[in-house]
Amino acid sequence: MPKLLIVDDESDVREFARNFFRKRGIDVFVASDGAAALDIVSAESPELVLLDVRMEAMNGLEMLRELRRSHNQTRVIMVSSTEDDRVVEEVKALGVLGFIHKPLILDELEKIVLAELGNVTC
Repeated sequence: MPKLLIVDDESDVREFARNFFRKRGIDVFVASDGAAALDIVSAESPELVLLDVRMEAMNGLEMLRELRRSHNQTRVIMVSSTEDDRVVEEVKALGVLGFIHKPLILDELEKIVLAELGNVTC
């Protein structure tokens, strides 16, 4: 079963996405901040991380930088409600697979995540 980590400080987003992807046969982990997410990456080695840019404590950009130091091969898709060109360029330079804008469009999110996890049915 593929593993997905959802990192977002909004509990409703985390829980909705967790339930949505569990129904599609994906083992889903959630974290509300970057520090907790790094612990999950170390313990569970998810195939894909959906990472929110704006979070309290350790934000998504800081977490991504640390992730690249400690688990460089982890695949990441950034999620954000802002379109800060500086942030977009930096996360691309750090090797993210893509950038999804909030509010999330479930059909789009599902296709992207399932494609990255190697599923052929969307």
